Amino acid sequence: MPSDHLMRIHSPEFRTMAERVLRVTELTSRLNVLPFDDEAGKAELLARILGRPLPSKVTLYPPFYTDHGLRLDLAERVFINQNCTFLDYAGIRLGERVMVGPKVTFITVGHPVDPGQRREWLSGGPIDVAENVWIGAGATILPGVSIGRDAVVAAGAVVADDVPPATLVTGGKATVNRQW
Repeated sequence: MPSDHLMRIHSPEFRTMAERVLRVTELTSRLNVLPFDDEAGKAELLARILGRPLPSKVTLYPPFYTDHGLRLDLAERVFINQNCTFLDYAGIRLGERVMVGPKVTFITVGHPVDPGQRREWLSGGPIDVAENVWIGAGATILPGVSIGRDAVVAAGAVVADDVPPATLVTGGKATVNRQW
């Protein structure tokens, strides 16, 4: 079995994850309809979603989406703009002073490319974003990616490979890598 397989679909672990996804989807739907100035309500729901209180200096503007929540690690002074999605089952860490633009998507879990395994396995890996990274509007960060300190991800970029520290990455060009 390739090392990027996280879990077999329909296993007990998968059922536990699926139950968590349903609970968190209900909680985020409630979060996203609160009045903007209801800080106490947002704090209570985010603590239930994340399994712990949101760090005091984190700024998070709803709407906000996550599928699991318990594996989303936000350091101090993180800023998350509106309409961001965190599919965090394999783990997402945002270091101190990370700034996330609107409509950014972090995806840690997917399915294998092999058609025979797509409906049998979830695959993926954690995302690690170092300190002082800026991620532009509409960027997509894919499973297993690490982004180095002080890097900038341009708006609309699709990040499938690690980003070295203090670099700018741009683009979202899809290319044919193989056929079957």
